[in-house]
Amino acid sequence: MSFIISAPASGSGKTTITLGLLRALSRTTAIRAAKSGPDYIDPRFHEAACGQPCINLDAWAMTPDRIRSLASGPTPLIIEGAMGLFDGAPPDGKGATADLARILNLPVILVIDAAKMAGSVAPLANGFINYDPSVRIAGVILNNVGSPRHEGMLRNALKDIPVLGAIPRAPELTQPSRHLGLVQAQERPDLDAYLNQAADLISQSVDLDALQQLHTDPLPAHDAPTRQPPAQRIAIAQDAAFAFSYPHILNDWHDAGAELQFFSPLRDEAAPKADLIYLPGGYPELHAARLAANATFVDSLRNSGAQIYGECGGYMTLGETLTDADGITHKMAGLLPLDTSFATRKLHLGYRSLQATGGPFAGNWTGHEFHYATTLRAEGKPLFTAKDATGAVLPPMGLIKDRVSGSFAHIIDAA
Repeated sequence: MSFIISAPASGSGKTTITLGLLRALSRTTAIRAAKSGPDYIDPRFHEAACGQPCINLDAWAMTPDRIRSLASGPTPLIIEGAMGLFDGAPPDGKGATADLARILNLPVILVIDAAKMAGSVAPLANGFINYDPSVRIAGVILNNVGSPRHEGMLRNALKDIPVLGAIPRAPELTQPSRHLGLVQAQERPDLDAYLNQAADLISQSVDLDALQQLHTDPLPAHDAPTRQPPAQRIAIAQDAAFAFSYPHILNDWHDAGAELQFFSPLRDEAAPKADLIYLPGGYPELHAARLAANATFVDSLRNSGAQIYGECGGYMTLGETLTDADGITHKMAGLLPLDTSFATRKLHLGYRSLQATGGPFAGNWTGHEFHYATTLRAEGKPLFTAKDATGAVLPPMGLIKDRVSGSFAHIIDAA
């Protein structure tokens, strides 16, 4: 029993249903989770729901061998898709959830938001089922069903399609969100109660026995080259302001023999002695005043002889100033000639092909950019040359100055 949860479009309820399934199934059996695409937030909810680490599987940024290696194992795997089933990066949709279904030969469960339809659900479902024979849709879960009468109309229209569940409208399960997605799992004191509530609803509304009887071959062991660490001793910022690090990258470093140490800038902890200090992305703009006042943390960066690398929010923290959403400018570490602002928001989004001109990540990488911050000033040598998903050349990204470097791009894998 391994499968993919997908939908015709974003906003259909995939995440809530996936979390409910993970918690419900984990009550009786071990279950693993994965998330399609470059997502840092949903995987932490998955981990809380099933008690197992959640991996990212990215069909644009990773090779098929890398995906098979990360997904392999005897424990059943539930993958939550991103966007709609066939939605990927331009120009040809590469990286869609459908690509994962093909690479891993897994069935897809299609979640349909049925709130505003009845008989029209049939051509929608049939269209997805028949669109691509290489993608096997094993059944549908109907979401936002208004009443037993509504459910009957939907099931009658889908009489030739397996309906694996019909979930009533549950506005109380709507999750709070902010500009980069859901409010983080670690910020939800009610998370366990929420997950149990979602699991109870799923247990009542979905045929869990039918899902568990889906025939899928175990995902076989599959070796892929381990990516070498950028340093032997790596200090990693980790808290609510710096939460966006990929487990597969940290696992690569650990498995290759690197020593990983974690510290919290928000708690004003000094960066441990290391060869590399890594500041991942996150939400420093929400904590800018606190970070600016945390002299122990900031001084440890300034006085360290280690290489320092920042991604997205970590990059902003390494600059001279960060202006928050209220227009208040805060002094940051001052290690890069960079000023950024969240007062004027502009979306920057998309996959990136990157080539580092130096720093700890020399070479070619796949990555992703997703932020609303604006660069007010960036002076000096760029860190990356960059292209978008179509291969179009982008302006150089990031900065490198002596032992300090960073950019708004999140590295996903070696290219």
